[in-house]
Amino acid sequence: MPSKFFHKPNQEQGDRVPPGQHLAKGFPVLTYGATPQVSTEDWEFRVWGLAKPILLTWSDFIALPHNEFTADFHCVTRWSKLDVKWTGIKVVDLMNLIEVDPQAVHVMEHCYGDYTTNISMEDFVREENFFAFELFGEPLPAEHGGPMRLVVPHLYAWKSAKWINGLEFLNQEELGFWERNGYHRRGEPWAEERYSRAFG
Repeated sequence: MPSKFFHKPNQEQGDRVPPGQHLAKGFPVLTYGATPQVSTEDWEFRVWGLAKPILLTWSDFIALPHNEFTADFHCVTRWSKLDVKWTGIKVVDLMNLIEVDPQAVHVMEHCYGDYTTNISMEDFVREENFFAFELFGEPLPAEHGGPMRLVVPHLYAWKSAKWINGLEFLNQEELGFWERNGYHRRGEPWAEERYSRAFG
């Protein structure tokens, strides 16, 4: 993969780059299908399933505490980008608004454009996970998931759903789009959980 777009990590970076990954010189954009164009005026966020249903507007969501985040970003297609700077809202702060049934063990992330991806509650409700609305100090571009995306730094980036607009809480694991199409159910970079056994 090394090329004018990617390079191998140096010795100091090596312990931050999972096996099989190269560093991207830019910030590649990979999207299946068309890029949704959603204004903040039209954006809505729903919660349902094994949780008390709520509907948040952009103003409701953005009123939650803002935080600055610097996180490494690992794509299943074998590139990584270190020290990505975001502004966003912690998952744990959103969860303070949500009444979740104790039977909920999984979450389905729903997005504009009908993309879905699944994540366990254990992986979802972590202090370092956040909903991002700025990238490097600018409003999050649509091609990177704007106006809002989830960022889950400890898993491959397809779990960091772009254009997110809802969470469905479940009492069992259900597979999202890429998981139904051969990707690993969890996607942990350091274990190279790229594909399911049937496709790997």
